[in-house]
Amino acid sequence: KAADMLKDKGAISVRAYCTHGVLSGKALERIENSQLTELVITDTIPHASLPDKIKVISVAELFADVMKKVHHHQSISSHFLE
Repeated sequence: KAADMLKDKGAISVRAYCTHGVLSGKALERIENSQLTELVITDTIPHASLPDKIKVISVAELFADVMKKVHHHQSISSHFLE
């Protein structure tokens, strides 16, 4: 409903981002029928197939780098800074 309101108020596009795309129940249907231009999720939860408006980004490289640094007793604080 937030995307509908934003579009009604003149937004050209509405994008949403979430860490874990649980997408349970009727979530896929609701997203597909919503005013969202795009939903970006990570690949932390596998999905068989998704509508075109849902984009999945990989966190593999980030997780691998953090695990490597932790293993070598290095700081991971750089991952939390802009």
